[in-house]
Amino acid sequence: MLLAGDIGGTKTILALFDPENDPNQPLQERRFSSHDYASLEAIIREYLTDIAVEVDAAAFGVAGPVTDGHAQITNLPWEMDEETLSAECNLPRVKLVNDLVATASAVPHLATTDLETLNIGERVETGTIAVIGPGTGLGMAFLTWNGTRYQAYPSEGGHSAFSPSSEFELELLRYLFKKFNGHVSTERVASGSGIPNIYGYFKEAGYASEPQWLADALAEADDPTPIIVENAQGENSDDLCVLTLDTFVSILGAESADVALTYLATGGVYLAGGIPPRILDTLKSEHFYRPFVTKGRFSNMMKRIPVHVVLNPKTALLGAARVGITLL
Repeated sequence: MLLAGDIGGTKTILALFDPENDPNQPLQERRFSSHDYASLEAIIREYLTDIAVEVDAAAFGVAGPVTDGHAQITNLPWEMDEETLSAECNLPRVKLVNDLVATASAVPHLATTDLETLNIGERVETGTIAVIGPGTGLGMAFLTWNGTRYQAYPSEGGHSAFSPSSEFELELLRYLFKKFNGHVSTERVASGSGIPNIYGYFKEAGYASEPQWLADALAEADDPTPIIVENAQGENSDDLCVLTLDTFVSILGAESADVALTYLATGGVYLAGGIPPRILDTLKSEHFYRPFVTKGRFSNMMKRIPVHVVLNPKTALLGAARVGITLL
């Protein structure tokens, strides 16, 4: 039996898998509120006590960098260590990986129904695959073919510097340069936490007026991003929100192209994370495609790179299970 987990700052999902059966179908699954527990060990012990099954190996995708078997959740005071988890939870083998590495590990095994294609392209068999995850932050990972299967590797490319692609984006960079004391990462504009930064620029620069009802809603919200995204779509969309989402998607398109060029991702680019499935119509527009393919002498090559949106919300969990199978 294999235990797999998707460990985040808000929620923790644990599931039991039988590797001899379909590894995309957990035998049992349970969701926990991460903030209700002092540690991952506490959640695992409760789960294993409830299911009363002996586990042979465990793998967890965690929302943060993993170094030498040690990890810390970005938005939680948890520290995790493979040896400690093994000893305290009676798990013979334990593996911690970054959550985007877990997501990437599932990508080669996704069904067509798990994907929405933005650009069909011309996929190169066994070509490198890039995975970009705009959620609360901007996660990244990539996969290379090792001769028998794809192997996923971590990346913290979301924290590289934001590179404007137009005079307009240069002004946005200048605005954020002052706000963030001289360093503006791509995550500041191409993630859920970045959307309010773009909105704030447009509002202060006077590109469109902010209606009072929207100002009140944003002031009361713990997280303004869902409100901005919701009001950027549909018949009653707000001009300021539409401008924000269009710009976000354009920046994401340019960044996706940069990542594809960096890894020479002829096997495709996959947009994962919580945001892309919620903004499919905008992603299917020229706002994404034009900056993705506008890469000078490499524009024709960019047109041949497939681009997909990952729709399956359990991809990170399924990927953690794929990592766990290698332990058995």
